Amino acid sequence: MASDRAVETTGSARPRRSCLSVPGSSPKMLAKAPSLPADQVFCDLEDSVAPGEKEAARSNVIAALQAGEWGDKTVVVRINAIDTSWAYRDVIEVVEGAGQHIDCIMIPKVQSPGEVEFVDHLLRMIEDTTGLEHRIGIEAQIENGPGLTLIDDIAHASDRLETLIFGPGDMAAAMGMPSLVVGEMIPDYPGDHWHWILMRILVAARTAGLQAIDGPYAKIRDLDGYRQVARRAQTLGYDGKWVLHPGQIDVANEVFAPSQEAFERAEDILDAYRTATDVDGAGAVMFGEEMIDEASRKMAEVTALRGRVAGMRRSDGHGA
Repeated sequence: MASDRAVETTGSARPRRSCLSVPGSSPKMLAKAPSLPADQVFCDLEDSVAPGEKEAARSNVIAALQAGEWGDKTVVVRINAIDTSWAYRDVIEVVEGAGQHIDCIMIPKVQSPGEVEFVDHLLRMIEDTTGLEHRIGIEAQIENGPGLTLIDDIAHASDRLETLIFGPGDMAAAMGMPSLVVGEMIPDYPGDHWHWILMRILVAARTAGLQAIDGPYAKIRDLDGYRQVARRAQTLGYDGKWVLHPGQIDVANEVFAPSQEAFERAEDILDAYRTATDVDGAGAVMFGEEMIDEASRKMAEVTALRGRVAGMRRSDGHGA
């Protein structure tokens, strides 16, 4: 079932509470990235790099990947869109030069499943030719109408896919929205103008067993605003959010991990339900003032797994 696959994905997938964007044109920022507490770092060859700097940025990224102590971070390279002249060389040069340090390739502005399939085939050929010892995953950004229209096909285009990512800046431009700040809420709109798109991406991701990641918030000094939009995405069920500045990292890590109280309650629910079903043979049981059953177990499993992925432990020393 789709809901079960979503729970399993949350438990086994890489941590992505905070996904830090680092311009490939900045050796200084690339060198600093491994020391920052972001779950994921993606070295960007696309929007943050000027056209005249694209080729130099590839060399910068390769050097940084080879030199950095990346530890257990998820390390990603965002290539240029498939309809540009840079994309195929981005994949070939970076993966051949530093593939052993790369977990995933991020594809921006995905408009069709064929674009994901193209990168999948390129990666397969490079891995086979170079003898790369691990398989590189793919992340797909949904940033326009065609991508949103074909999102279900995109989500199932390759078994390398790990995430679907919402791109609010390009989506706002593509839809003709009168917004000038990437990722902002529009106070004049009676509600959340991004709600349907966020949920559409989330449903496609969960149906395919993928993670869902919210995109950037450009007001990097407005941490209250960042927290607001991050909390919105977390409430819907998203796994993490982009970070454009180191100051946003702690907020993302906090928002997309459960509180210690919620984590321990989830683990306690799982223990109680396990005892009820495995020992007592019951399908439902009282947990304090609450009746819990299989649906309760699934809900608790999501919270518990998110906590475990974030490295949380029960204060009594039990649990994961």
